[in-house]
Amino acid sequence: MPEPRIVIIGGGHVGLTLALRLQRKLRPDEATVTVIDTQPHMTYQPFLPEAAAGSVEPRHVVVPLREALRRCQVLTAQVTSIDNAHQELTVMLGDGKVEHVGYDVLVVVPGSISRALPIPGLAEHGVGFKTIGEAIYLRNHVLSRLDIAASTHDEELRRRLLTFVFVGGGYAGIEAMAELESMARDAIRSYPPIAPEEMRWVLVEAMDRIMPEVSPPMGEYTRQRLEERGIEVKLNTTAKSFTDGHVVLSDGDEFDADTVVWTAGVKPHPMLEDSDLPRDAKGRVECTAKLQVRGTHTVFAAGDCAAVPDLTSSDPDALCSPSAQHAVRQAKVLADNIAALLRGQPLVNYKHRYAGSVAGLGLFQGAAEVYGVKLKGFPAWLLHRVYHLARMPTASHKARILGDWLLELPFRRQVVALGELHDPRAEFIKAANTRGLPRPHGGVAAG
Repeated sequence: MPEPRIVIIGGGHVGLTLALRLQRKLRPDEATVTVIDTQPHMTYQPFLPEAAAGSVEPRHVVVPLREALRRCQVLTAQVTSIDNAHQELTVMLGDGKVEHVGYDVLVVVPGSISRALPIPGLAEHGVGFKTIGEAIYLRNHVLSRLDIAASTHDEELRRRLLTFVFVGGGYAGIEAMAELESMARDAIRSYPPIAPEEMRWVLVEAMDRIMPEVSPPMGEYTRQRLEERGIEVKLNTTAKSFTDGHVVLSDGDEFDADTVVWTAGVKPHPMLEDSDLPRDAKGRVECTAKLQVRGTHTVFAAGDCAAVPDLTSSDPDALCSPSAQHAVRQAKVLADNIAALLRGQPLVNYKHRYAGSVAGLGLFQGAAEVYGVKLKGFPAWLLHRVYHLARMPTASHKARILGDWLLELPFRRQVVALGELHDPRAEFIKAANTRGLPRPHGGVAAG
């Protein structure tokens, strides 16, 4: 009898945590596990702000799937449709070929993508903050704005270059902005022409508070700390236009900005639209408390793309929030339930009371609320680092990140823009297009 085929769609934090646990729990002859993702690595997103700010080497916050999942099959491909009626996936490989992949047990954990709104100019001038590529881009972009501003005498251009706008006051937006502002404030010590007060950092939030993940007092504390650093926090405000880099806000404020970062929410992965799985009004896969997709026996889901009942709430219709804390714990229960399913054992419900949140607000600054205990400043910042270091997969990546942090103690973090990373062939193309031009004196011919 062939071994059952377990297929996991998504190699993000949930998918990797699930696959690692299945590697440990299942015997080699008990099932085959295949992980399908468009990327060959998992990005630990809570460390993206520190990677953008230069506190952590970007390579250290990504885990190669093939390195971590020695007993699993890893397929770098894009799932284009799910046909659960026939237990089959349609996938597009890297070379453009289309194949069909069968399964006995399916796990749907593709995560989410940025939820952008149809605001004029956003697509042309905005950038998200969900991938390591976006984090590296923003780091290089912010530092390059300082470079250009330090060398221009055009005051209007200088103001535009030194204006940074973040839309979205949740954890992603707050941490990204706080870390990048801290990095820029540290970097301008190397740019004598620029004074710290010349930089303008603007946070735009449609709600009447920031960081809804924590209590209102902690959210207010965070807002005050940001404003003490000169960051403008605009509550009950929305963005109306970013056309040609000209920012128009609903409170009547208008100004030019060369940096627009969009962190105003996420939505389930669009891959789910071409599937026969039940979904709710927000596009999430409907699940039972056992993390099984409703109406199915061998299909499971978890994380941002799943609507999972919150059994800790008195509201019978309450769902678990789309947080990393729930996602990782769901992955562990999910692995246990899949092993139980294969062995004919009863499945268990997912039930976890939200423990709280920790946030880094730049070097030595943070805010945390864990089981009702509030921490501020350095203790919160330290807890943020310790917590996420413990959650980082693989011992080697933990060690590398710890090494990055220890190097910060005797040395300043490196603040240099490597813009060539975004267009590495530009210089070569320029050189190739200058054939026939006189060679500069002293040039050395190749070959």
